[in-house]
Amino acid sequence: MIPSSTYRLQLGPDMTFEHVAEIADYLAALGVGAVYTSPVLAATPGSTHGYDVVDPTTASPVLGGEDARMRLVGELQELELGLVIDIVPNHMGIADPPANPWWWDVLANGRSSKYARYFDIDWDTGPVLVPVLGSDSVDDLSVEDGELRYHDHRFPIAPGTEGGTPQEVHERQHYRLVNWRRGNSELNYRRFFDITTLAAVRVEDPEVFEATHATVLRWISNLEVTGLRIDHPDGLANPGEYLRRLRAAAPSAWIVAEKILGPDEKLPSSWPVHGTTGYDALRLVCGVFVDPAGEQGFTELAGDQDLHAMEADRKRWAAEHLLRAEVRRIARLGVPEEAVLAFLPRFPVYRSYLADGVTENLPSGGIGERMMADPGGELTSRVEQTAAMVMAKGVEDTTFYRYNRFVALNEVGSDPGRFGVPVAEFHAKVAEAAETSMTTLSTHDTKRSEDVRARLAVLSELPGEFAGLVHRWTAKAGLSEPTLNLLAWQTIVGAWPISAERLQGYLEKASREAKIATSWTDRNEEFDAEVAAWPARVIAELGAEIEEFVSRVRGPGWSNSLGQKLVQLTMPGVPDVYQGTELWDYSLVDPDNRRPVDFGSRRDILAGIESAATPPPIDESGAAKLHVVSKALRLRWERPELFTGYAPVTATGGAAEHVIGFSRNGLVTLATRLPVGLGRSGGWRDTAVALDGPWTDVLTDRSYSGDVQVADVFFQYPVALLVRSGE
Repeated sequence: MIPSSTYRLQLGPDMTFEHVAEIADYLAALGVGAVYTSPVLAATPGSTHGYDVVDPTTASPVLGGEDARMRLVGELQELELGLVIDIVPNHMGIADPPANPWWWDVLANGRSSKYARYFDIDWDTGPVLVPVLGSDSVDDLSVEDGELRYHDHRFPIAPGTEGGTPQEVHERQHYRLVNWRRGNSELNYRRFFDITTLAAVRVEDPEVFEATHATVLRWISNLEVTGLRIDHPDGLANPGEYLRRLRAAAPSAWIVAEKILGPDEKLPSSWPVHGTTGYDALRLVCGVFVDPAGEQGFTELAGDQDLHAMEADRKRWAAEHLLRAEVRRIARLGVPEEAVLAFLPRFPVYRSYLADGVTENLPSGGIGERMMADPGGELTSRVEQTAAMVMAKGVEDTTFYRYNRFVALNEVGSDPGRFGVPVAEFHAKVAEAAETSMTTLSTHDTKRSEDVRARLAVLSELPGEFAGLVHRWTAKAGLSEPTLNLLAWQTIVGAWPISAERLQGYLEKASREAKIATSWTDRNEEFDAEVAAWPARVIAELGAEIEEFVSRVRGPGWSNSLGQKLVQLTMPGVPDVYQGTELWDYSLVDPDNRRPVDFGSRRDILAGIESAATPPPIDESGAAKLHVVSKALRLRWERPELFTGYAPVTATGGAAEHVIGFSRNGLVTLATRLPVGLGRSGGWRDTAVALDGPWTDVLTDRSYSGDVQVADVFFQYPVALLVRSGE
């Protein structure tokens, strides 16, 4: 069942099944087609996100358990809303071993455990390494209640191995507790990226697939779940095979894969999914509102940064340091370790898919030749899996915090070296897009929200002025590390007004992910203290100047926000609205973007819009954005026949380049792009669009026909959603 749209909710203790049921009527009134949630299965105790599932057979007790889940299902069905859930086939949470019965059994029984093959463990290397110790010492171990303990960590004791000192008991187990620093280089189980508390699962084994998916598949067969978002398929040994098995087991479900495509990459045609989770659309929509003329100014501001050299260097570093354990596992298949280290960073995208016949992204060389000779072999799958990890850690999680020329472009699936998206490329790519694929502008994984990026896009029209401010502000209160300094100024302008606490949390994460002056594992206390003190200092010393500048870019930023939102909601695809973003939202990377959402105020604003005689003004309240979102979503729900086909709409006249538009089946979307340049050039003047017959703008209820002046169409909003009258 393909939904008309989705609304993403981050579940947790503050957003349980019961809470979702309570806001379901608001989401239905907004026009949403399906509620789309983060994982709903039992997760590690204390989890704030649910991606660390410990029991795939049980609805999360923290979210309310099975009874609350069924009450939510009933409420959604009453409102005719679908339910799309996020599932995590790649890994399970093992941070709290007693909470994960499969992992506990593996630790207790080793290779003889019935679950030994469920996890991707290299048993030939000896006991399972568990990197939890603070040092190389095991002096702090104890035995209590028949378990081995290390502070708050609990581990099983195999039958018959009791007796003696805790250290002696430890030596008899099927696992070894080791210094946490040994994980990246010596771990003998596959994990999610470099996170040792997320152990990879072998879903390529039919028995493991059945065990991990039976509950979710039952929900689908009972029509309690209508769609699935597949987390990180690139981590799987053979994503295509997995997705074909999933499709066979859930033929009616809407399935989208969180596949991060390069700007010129396509989804493998053999994957039986409806599309991606929308990063490809995000790149296009956000990019078309960026002024390419601003590139030179921002390049000069950032200094001499070679993006592709930086990516290659950071990928090599990730392979050598963060993922050395995975590299060594590949080497045990008969490939020199140094050859593996040299080969992995050469993948131009996340990975290849040789088992699916997709070979164009495979680097040349001896390892590639061996992989081509055995597309379904272990060497191929391990290299491909690890290549995805190298790309994610080297580029998305490191380079994107270092290459800070223009951070609005630093999102997964984007190439920050391409300064925006030309209008012609936008239309060509969108015309080819699948109607069933998800589109998005904000997710729980984006580096910054859609409205932050929309405001930053304004800066692309003001490169000289912004550079001057950065130089002046840096002289007064700059950070000592240049790349973080440039990131910080863009961030504070893009997210203003922002509290010192939120900015401090963001800069701590950004500085440690960049790994230049400090990192998560090797702290620089002096620099960390500088970063921690910076937000409060800057807000106190420069807050008035920042506010003055932001007051001048805020309006154009709102124009970009409304433009990119309407484009995303009406272009081909199934649009997703990330929680809370129906109003202005200036969130940064997680956990900032997972803060609780005030649904009460949104419900009130929607009711106010519906009862008002005129559309809401564009102001701080964000009501105008909610108005645009609700009108577009309701139109998708009520009149799906309008959302087929695609053709560019071009304007004529002096400001034609400032219109981005397209027509569908009885629907036309128009939006303003590059609003600062538009104002500088004298406004819309004689710019016009040709409409065939009578049309009504559903945002303002005004009617138009024939050759229409763009200034008339955009008299109230910088966007228009036109529907052919009489249809």
